Amino acid sequence: MDLGLKDRVYVVTGATRGLGNATARELVADGAKVIITGRDGKSVADAASALGPNAVGVAADNADPEAAGRLIAAAREHFGGFHGVLVSVGGPPPGFVADNTDEQWHAAFESVFLGAVRLARAAAAELQEGGVIGFVLSGSVHEPIPGLTISNGLRPGLAGFAKSLADELGPRGIRVVGVLPGRIDTDRVRELDGMSADPEATRAAAASRIPLRRYGTPQEFGRAAAFLLSPAASYLTGVMLPVDGGVRHGF
Repeated sequence: MDLGLKDRVYVVTGATRGLGNATARELVADGAKVIITGRDGKSVADAASALGPNAVGVAADNADPEAAGRLIAAAREHFGGFHGVLVSVGGPPPGFVADNTDEQWHAAFESVFLGAVRLARAAAAELQEGGVIGFVLSGSVHEPIPGLTISNGLRPGLAGFAKSLADELGPRGIRVVGVLPGRIDTDRVRELDGMSADPEATRAAAASRIPLRRYGTPQEFGRAAAFLLSPAASYLTGVMLPVDGGVRHGF
């Protein structure tokens, strides 16, 4: 199936590694052009180089109020268009309620929540009919994940914002979608598994609770996200798609 991605231009934040990078890779593979971001200039440049000539890296922090405008302008400058954005940002620090400080909450709110809101608002002002705004969220939208209190607090609120935005932008033909990764085998997930006394046992126990009995690969997540961002998903908006091997059973 042709996803209709050829020559469409997307901004993908947090794309030097992990889920953002996996999505950018699938978009480029299907003919799209991407602006990818990350906070470290060298990492961004290296990631863009690995993706090839249809990717340009821009060092940016989602928490920066000026980032959204810069990224959309970069898309137009380098590739002559702007058709969508995928907001991905590294997870906030782990910890239980008593562990996380006010400073950690504030920093996470600026990057994970408010930064995403700013990017979405800027994109909404620039996109035409057929445009799309996507958010990489988490299974914590539905169920809290032990030891990830800050994420559990912020991700559901961002999902609510995304659904409200979908209602507002629908009449203009602009879609808003969320992608909810479960246990995808990224550095972040391996780090979380490694916090236990027995990482291998933790991983095996987690896999046993997944109907497919394994962690997902970044490529599998990237394909799902690329589909949602593509014109092939033109009648999907306001949806929160779990990419979790069946843990949510589609609900």
